[in-house]
Amino acid sequence: MAGIFDFADWDLPFLDLGQRFLKSLEDEAAETFLKALFFLMKVKFAIDPAFRRNIQNFKGLYQFKSKDDGLAVLLEFDDGNMSFREGLSDAATVTVIFKDGRSLIGFLLSQKKDVLGSLLNNEINVSGNMNYIYKLGFMANHLQLELTHNLP
Repeated sequence: MAGIFDFADWDLPFLDLGQRFLKSLEDEAAETFLKALFFLMKVKFAIDPAFRRNIQNFKGLYQFKSKDDGLAVLLEFDDGNMSFREGLSDAATVTVIFKDGRSLIGFLLSQKKDVLGSLLNNEINVSGNMNYIYKLGFMANHLQLELTHNLP
């Protein structure tokens, strides 16, 4: 016997609206976190000549985005310079598509970046040269270890 609190037959559009709102908050938090990471990297490149050597004679355009394009950030390296901005580009050297904002934050905060595991779990999809991902991962991991005073 279905009672008045059997919501299966109710049309509740506000529930979908709430889910979309929470998803947009996740995407916004992930985008802010990604930009903060890139800002810290940019500062590190500016003050540490040894770290800056990682991007000397290096060019690459990274596209980070969510499947629904709710999150879209471009990261560019151009011979010792680094910049980042919101947006999409078809000219990216490598594109990383995250399932959602939560997947991006989980991937970035992971102690051991497991690109292969994330690919196998369908949390990320990468198109382009994987070496670029490993290069960026190395630099981000180095920065993370230094900030947490765990650099060997």
